[in-house]
Amino acid sequence: MNAHVQPHLTQHCVLLAAFAVDALIAEVNLTPKPALVDQRGSGAHDDLTLALMQRSAHSLQPMFFKMAQAAFQYRTCSLALREAIGEIGRAGEAVMLQTTGGVNTHRGAIWALGLMVTAAALESLTRKSFSAIELCELAGKIAQFEDRFIPQQALISHGQQVQKTLGISGAKFQAQQGFPAIIHFGLPTLYKSRLAQGNETTARVDALLAMMTTLNDTCVLYRAGATGLKRMQQGAQRVLDVGGYSTVAGQHTFNVLEQDLLGLRASPGGVADLLAVTLFIDRVEQFYFKNK
Repeated sequence: MNAHVQPHLTQHCVLLAAFAVDALIAEVNLTPKPALVDQRGSGAHDDLTLALMQRSAHSLQPMFFKMAQAAFQYRTCSLALREAIGEIGRAGEAVMLQTTGGVNTHRGAIWALGLMVTAAALESLTRKSFSAIELCELAGKIAQFEDRFIPQQALISHGQQVQKTLGISGAKFQAQQGFPAIIHFGLPTLYKSRLAQGNETTARVDALLAMMTTLNDTCVLYRAGATGLKRMQQGAQRVLDVGGYSTVAGQHTFNVLEQDLLGLRASPGGVADLLAVTLFIDRVEQFYFKNK
């Protein structure tokens, strides 16, 4: 791999890495989120705090920079690029675990957001502007390559255990399909709620809820099984059905959903990862639209 990247592209790597970390920080600080870490507390988690999540997010900035750099070096969607960012991602995960004392704060986000940073870097080589759909499709194509260098004895995540036991498709499949939860639910709801309410917080909460209605969140499945997943999906839909989080009825229904998830100790961490990706895409779209 050619280690040289032109100076102006290096600055672009810095920008994309900053956007990715900003998205992670925005996600964890979004308040309220049902049973997730936010500014009120640790949700359904015993081992996570807001400060820990923030430190973890910042620790990943060099990793995102190197992924964007790899895209500029390889310049095409390929197995070689997939394996390069896989190696970078594993090193980034090690840094994350060292930062958090062994707590898995952002493993899913490393996968999903890493793919999106790489795709955004590739797209910027040939386009002055591009759509969310194009970005997600390219990220999906990168994800479809099978990394031959994944350690055979790699630690199996809770999500992977659920997938193996229940035959449920997880984060890998979501990425390989071009992130349909984001394209069909997260981003449309973010845009619609933002336009209707003019309130960024409620727009982001509604986007989170919209993805909760459809995603087979393996974090919830691991903690609460298929029954817990159904209650999450139906509860989120009820919030949206009464007008979303901006309404009094929506806030009341949201609180009911949160108490239910807290009782189950079920935290929708997979949806939280996708919200971070959604916020990254939104930021990238705005940047390229303004600078095309």
